[in-house]
Amino acid sequence: MVKVIKTLREQDINPEAAVIDSKDFATREAARAVVLAKDDSTFLLKVGKYNYHKLPGGGIEAGEDIETGLERELLEEIGSKAEILAEIGQIVEYRDQLRLKQISYCFLARRKGEQINSSFDESELAEEFEVTKVVSLDEAINLLEQDRPDDYDGSFIVVRDLFLLKEAKKLINQKPGA
Repeated sequence: MVKVIKTLREQDINPEAAVIDSKDFATREAARAVVLAKDDSTFLLKVGKYNYHKLPGGGIEAGEDIETGLERELLEEIGSKAEILAEIGQIVEYRDQLRLKQISYCFLARRKGEQINSSFDESELAEEFEVTKVVSLDEAINLLEQDRPDDYDGSFIVVRDLFLLKEAKKLINQKPGA
């Protein structure tokens, strides 16, 4: 069982929000990763329409296990496969306005094999997704710290993914030889 490392609630995004009962929220499971290239550069997705960056990953489809969902999402979004180096943990988000509980299984991974073009779906194209490769985890963290999303989902995503990037950096720094 993947350990919960962070829970995000509406009040973490909007401190003035009323606390509501989340027991009847729909649940969505997702897999995402901090993906490093061979030179330790980091893959991000720029969401141009809403002015923020995010990590690659997304919803796990019916019949998929976590790793299969992650592999599919990485192929679709950054155009490559990746080897999972470590499990970072689980982040649970309660998005009150959408009545949604999202559970994200989060990993540290290294890109492997050939890179092909992304195959964004219609909603990703409408949100102006673009693959961005930054030189380091520190640069990725800096970008997300500067982001000011123009939409509700983006507000959660930036907080979640910034936390995830910082956890990945801690994990890398704990490895022998780091």
